[in-house]
Amino acid sequence: MTDTSKIREHMEVVGADGVHVGTVDKVDGQRIKLSKADSGQGSHRGHHHYVPLALVAEVDGKKVWLSANSDVAVTFEEEKSDPL
Repeated sequence: MTDTSKIREHMEVVGADGVHVGTVDKVDGQRIKLSKADSGQGSHRGHHHYVPLALVAEVDGKKVWLSANSDVAVTFEEEKSDPL
């Protein structure tokens, strides 16, 4: 099991294929909250997305590596719209 306590703000989150998924805002329960500025595409931009900690394969100091490729990992993302 990966030590998810090593996950820190501003770490890059990448899929198993090495493709950028987002940037850590914080760990929120059993999820990684991705920064709003670097999260989502198109109509999904402008609000926070979350990736389940269960997808974390490795934390190497600067990056959080997921066990799924980036295109699959984004299908697991949850989103939360921020109130205006």
